[in-house]
Amino acid sequence: MVTQNEDFTPEHAESQHDFAGEPDGFGRLWTPHRMAYIEADRPSRDAGDGCPFCAAPGKDDAEGLIVHRGEHCFVVMNLFPYNPGHLLVCPYRHVPHYIDLTDAETEEFTKLTKQGIRALKAASNPAGFNLGMNQGDVAGAGVAAHLHQHIVPRWGGDMNFMPIVGQTKALPVLLEDSRQRIAASWPTD
Repeated sequence: MVTQNEDFTPEHAESQHDFAGEPDGFGRLWTPHRMAYIEADRPSRDAGDGCPFCAAPGKDDAEGLIVHRGEHCFVVMNLFPYNPGHLLVCPYRHVPHYIDLTDAETEEFTKLTKQGIRALKAASNPAGFNLGMNQGDVAGAGVAAHLHQHIVPRWGGDMNFMPIVGQTKALPVLLEDSRQRIAASWPTD
């Protein structure tokens, strides 16, 4: 990995000394290729209009990548996972914000998050998890119009240089294989 420092200043790199203030001590890894994702078209704010989370429940579980269906919410595999087993908890209803959920939806959303963690522990024994919701485009939500919570299983050493330098994410398990394993491990409580 190449970072900008006092000893490395290719002609296209900006020197930290060209800017006001003191250097902050951070190395910079520029990833302009990510702009294609950031600037890509997004589903509209209207339910069903290109929204993958509105479309998924209308498909069979394998085609929709659905792991579990509840009464108000469902759990689906992330089509572009950060790690194998990356799950998304979604309400069936097309709402953008956590505070838009009804009490019944909130209760099931939380229950399915807990069950998703237990299912992932049983299916693949991760060392930890990242949980999170990005609400709004500016917060990094890829589908800002339909609320979804990420459950990302983590293992020691699961991150490396490949996504940045090689623009490649190594995923050792196919989505359908992960979906089947997690669905089979889904708790009944």
